Amino acid sequence: MADLGRIDGRTKLLGLLATPIGHSLSPAMHNMSLRKLGLNYAYMAFEVGNQELADVVTGMRALKIRGFNVSMPNKTKILPLLDELSPAAQFAGAVNTVVNEDGKLIGHITDGTGYMRALKEAGIDFVGKKMTLMGAGGAATAIAIQAALDGVGEISIFNRDDEFFERAVKNAQIINEEIEGINCKATVYRLEDLEKLKEEIESSDILTNATGVGMKPLEGQCLIPDPSYLRPDLIVSDVVYIPRKTRLLEMAETVGCQTLNGLGMMLWQGAKAFEIWTGQEMPVEYVKEQMFEVPVR
Repeated sequence: MADLGRIDGRTKLLGLLATPIGHSLSPAMHNMSLRKLGLNYAYMAFEVGNQELADVVTGMRALKIRGFNVSMPNKTKILPLLDELSPAAQFAGAVNTVVNEDGKLIGHITDGTGYMRALKEAGIDFVGKKMTLMGAGGAATAIAIQAALDGVGEISIFNRDDEFFERAVKNAQIINEEIEGINCKATVYRLEDLEKLKEEIESSDILTNATGVGMKPLEGQCLIPDPSYLRPDLIVSDVVYIPRKTRLLEMAETVGCQTLNGLGMMLWQGAKAFEIWTGQEMPVEYVKEQMFEVPVR
């Protein structure tokens, strides 16, 4: 067993490439898990955007870094820099976890599995239900694909008429035409169409914000204009976890909705990445006890 807390000549490095990075809980979560299990790794956060990404990935490969997470804004930009993608990452067209297998960089996507596991842990029955999903970036794409694979019956995808709108269209196409053995219908709408957004939310069981709206530098903002878009039996979730209660979740609570922030998704996607890198299960219950004042189910 490694001498806990000590970095030596055999320590393997893990990391996170993202910007902004200072708010991330991933370093604390992974390092406490590594110490708990006596694994000789260290996890570091690196402030990396699209412009630096290629150089950094080349450096990661050269230094034989064992693996790293990828977060906004790099989840799609990293694809051409990798050697291989997992099937889920291929469908999603995005990566949030990379493992270095003897110089081969293999990309995985664990955001979707993390999000769906968080719903399950919260006691939410999503099979056959309808979801309205806001966003089409890396995390949103992973959620859409995994939700379809896990049995969600219908997904209404809303995205602004921007660079990601074609990705939203592609996600719907993959769900409707390319993934075999599922029974899910996906439809795409422009987020600027607030009347349609309200209509789709009214007929949905779950509303999910899978964009960065609500976190810095967009803290206090919300894609839903007002609480009239919500109703008490609607489940409202947000991938943002800092702040733990976004404007969307505050609004939902005033209506009486069950709410989930992004902590559960962060925890479970991290647990899957941890397993990919180390071959061992993250001590999830220990992480919950140490990190979260309010238990994450």
